[in-house]
Amino acid sequence: MGEPNEGATIVIADDDMEFAGIMRKALERKGYRVQVAYDGREAMALIREVRPDLVVLDVMMPVMNGWEVCKEIRGDVELQKIAVLMLTGIGPNLNEMTSPLYGADDYLDKPVDLNELEARITALLAAR
Repeated sequence: MGEPNEGATIVIADDDMEFAGIMRKALERKGYRVQVAYDGREAMALIREVRPDLVVLDVMMPVMNGWEVCKEIRGDVELQKIAVLMLTGIGPNLNEMTSPLYGADDYLDKPVDLNELEARITALLAAR
């Protein structure tokens, strides 16, 4: 324990339930409070309710994709300070080009290394 961002709230939005569970467990072990949504609409409802410090968004999700969720977060004055980390398996060049267009703070390509995920989250929370 004693992590600098211990107690920060994170919402994970990923339709891959197994991977979302793995991320959740890894982040909870680091002291974060984590909630999970499995599609974009569920993610937005959870984000509005919980007001997390950071959102981890998978790009390819049903109902609303991660880019749409990110755009909605950035368009809402009450939510726009939330840090956003995009995850996708669509390829590094596309992710690198598109994530900033929608207002994401950072991105990671799948498959995701959990140590790298934790490092990016720590950096994003420290910058907020």
